[in-house]
Formats: sequence, C-alpha cells, structure tokens
Amino acid sequence: MLSEFELISRYFTRPMAPDSRAALGVGDDCALLTPAPGMQLAVSTDMLVEGRHFFPHADPHALGHKCLAVNLSDLAAMGAQPIAFTLAFALPEAREDWLAPFSQGLLKLADEHGCELIGGDTTKGPLTISITVFGEVPFTQALRRDAARDGDDIWISGTLGDARLALAGYRKELPLDAATLHAAAARMHQPTPRVALGIALRGIAHAAIDVSDGLAGDLGHILARSRVGARLDVDALPAGPVLRTQAQTLRRTFTLSGGDDYELCFTAPQSRREQVLAAAEQAGVDVTRAGVIESMPGLRLVDAGGEPLDLAPSSFDHFSS
Repeated sequence: MLSEFELISRYFTRPMAPDSRAALGVGDDCALLTPAPGMQLAVSTDMLVEGRHFFPHADPHALGHKCLAVNLSDLAAMGAQPIAFTLAFALPEAREDWLAPFSQGLLKLADEHGCELIGGDTTKGPLTISITVFGEVPFTQALRRDAARDGDDIWISGTLGDARLALAGYRKELPLDAATLHAAAARMHQPTPRVALGIALRGIAHAAIDVSDGLAGDLGHILARSRVGARLDVDALPAGPVLRTQAQTLRRTFTLSGGDDYELCFTAPQSRREQVLAAAEQAGVDVTRAGVIESMPGLRLVDAGGEPLDLAPSSFDHFSS
C-alpha cells in the first residue's frame, strides 16, 4: 500500500517547467505563485463527491479529466487564462490501478491548458475530489455575471442536453439503447472547457457564466446579479447531436434544465454580433444566438414563432433530493 507521500511523489509531482508561474510548487507548506503585471488573479474551487457528482466506480481517467475541466470552465466564464491548480482529495484506499489513470486524465488536460499542479492534500475517506484553480485576466476585462445590459443578445456555445440525456439513460428514466447512451455519455464524462472562447470574448461580451447546473438556472444568476430579465427562444437552443434525435418536448426540457454541459452562456451588445462570431471562429467553437436581455425582470420562454411557452425549468441543487 502506498503511503501519502509516496502517492504524491509518484503520481502528482513533476519537474517544474522553465516557464512556470510558480516560484515554489508541490512539496512545501505553501506554493508561491507570481501574478503577471497588470493582471488580476481569478480563483475558483469545485468539489466532486462520489455518488453525488459522479457514479461509484466511474472510469478514473475520465474522472481525472472532468474534475479539472469543471474548474477550467469557471475560468472560461470569466475570460481568464489558466495558470495553476491545487488538488485535495480523499481516497478509500491508495490503489495504483486507480491513481495511474486518474492522474493521467487530470494532467493531460492540465498540460493542454498550461495549468500547473502546484500543491494540495490527500487523506483517507469516501472518494471526494476538490480542486482550486488559479487564472489571470487583465484588469477591468473579466466577464462578470453582473454586467448584462438591456438589449444584449444571449449566446450559447457548443450544444446542450446530451449530458442530461445520458443521466436519464443511466437512471432508467428513458429507454436508451447502448449506442445512444454511449454517444450521449461522452459529454457527461469528458466535458470541454471553453477557455479559448472566454479569452477571445474579452472586450466583446458583457456578462458570462458556464452552464453547469442547467441553462435556465444559470442564466437566472446573470439576470439576478445584473438586475435585468430576458426573453429566451427555447427552440433556438442548440441541442446536442444525440438529443436532436429525440422528441421536441424532451429537447426543450433537457436544453433548458440539463446540467453538466459546461458550455458558456454569455451576453453581448447587438452591435458586436460579427465580433462574437469572429471570436467563436478563433476559438474553434460554434455559438448560437438564442435570446435577448430585457429591462423587465424575469425569464420569459418563447417558441420559434415567439409564442409564450408554459414550461417550468429546473436546475441542479446540491441539497435537493
């Protein structure tokens, strides 16, 4: 059985890169991180608990990817460039056949984004993974939830709903065949953080949030913080390729209320539409315009013809049953 320090040394300690932003990384009481001149630090923490955020016996390589991806998605929503992260986790036991693929999935994504592991903690207990990620963004250029303005377009990156469709399949809420479930589950297990898009939207978008708990609820956070309302064309929402094969009612429900998509929902002035599309092309991701910010509070849902829809979208709550 590996000891705590053997575990850290073998799977999570790597030579410091020549261009490292950390003056001191793994192995001391604290890491030392140096912000670049003219930059603000963007910091976010997410915790994933077995049985709550991921299924027991989840594939460790995919889990390593996802636990960092959800944090990078928070940086993306602020327009921040990732620079470093810490990892704290509890393990029922230190099994090498689990640790090796977990660390590979985690560090592969970290390398793709130039995000260095600089510290953390380990202990024995129910499988729980907590990551704190550090990014940087130029002063005054962070994309914030409180910056939406009346008349802004509402945009969505990528597609929505396939992760929620996979969850429905796993829970036996829907009779999905194995091929459909496997295709939808790729979005659930290995989401793509839209870091490049968030950075490209600096100076173009007003407000942004990542879609983690369901679009309706997450957009609602922008509306509340910005003290505005919105009209959202539900039929314009970009359903995932697997969800697009399902009935309209299901498409509407899962694009509005599905979690685990980790796409960006952002607002931008109508005068910036061409710039938004150029930023999306630069980042290599599609974006869809699906609504407008309005001065009257509340979220109003309409169909493709502009007629009101009587829907009651929900979003994930960590303390709901």
